[in-house]
Amino acid sequence: MVSVQELLKEYIDEGRIKLDPSVNHHTITVHDPCNYVRKSQMAFGDHMGDLNRWITMQCVDPSLYREMCDDPMNNFCCGAGGGAWAMPYDEERLAYGKIKADQIKATGAEIVMAPCHNCRDQIMKGLPKVHDMGNYKETLYLWELVANTLVIEPWSEEEIEKAHAARDAQFERDGIEMEEEEE
Repeated sequence: MVSVQELLKEYIDEGRIKLDPSVNHHTITVHDPCNYVRKSQMAFGDHMGDLNRWITMQCVDPSLYREMCDDPMNNFCCGAGGGAWAMPYDEERLAYGKIKADQIKATGAEIVMAPCHNCRDQIMKGLPKVHDMGNYKETLYLWELVANTLVIEPWSEEEIEKAHAARDAQFERDGIEMEEEEE
């Protein structure tokens, strides 16, 4: 199994996707979700915190990046995990989230990259309603940030053939069975 972070890194490293960081003009910070970082470390022996940062840094000018904590494993929970976002415990969830709101405010960042849907909703829809988050404007998923930064250019026939070969190799590596294309 390959994570979206690993797949994006592979695509960036191989030049399968090209990014233009100059299109992003806002300061940005990275939130480290409990499931994607601390639980992944425990379950799989690796966390995605550094990889989330690496991909984010491919999408922005380094001068716009604001670190939220000294180590992804030490970042605070946003308060929405464990089903709290979907449960009727708004008061508790938002009170717990104050720590995250204060962390975001301290960075001065306008954009928070949060790869988890519960974290994204809490940071974007919950916390700003009750907490001062400073310059905060928006929360983006990792793949949204990458998509916003993509360079889209027409491909030559040679590039298309190369991309199809890379796709086929990737599908074979990952055990994905492809249906035959009709011509």
